[in-house]
Amino acid sequence: MPTVLIPTPLRRLTANQAKVDVPGDTVDTLLHNLDAAYPGIGERLFDADGQIKRFINVFVNEDEIRTLQGADTPVAPGDRVSIVPAMAGGA
Repeated sequence: MPTVLIPTPLRRLTANQAKVDVPGDTVDTLLHNLDAAYPGIGERLFDADGQIKRFINVFVNEDEIRTLQGADTPVAPGDRVSIVPAMAGGA
């Protein structure tokens, strides 16, 4: 199974696990399976239309999915999927 790297702000929803193995053959399927396994994550990742929120960056291994096939990007066993919420702020 692919491994999903959970960012610190979402770890309270995964029992403080930094990594979880989740089945799925595309990023979309994998993230929906992640939400099924850890309820509450989906509302932080998906907008009202079920699309990945634009301020959430998702990487498969080292590649950002927007440069690949978006949510339809394939994932395979052994892949590392990173969820990276965009940061904002400053003075």
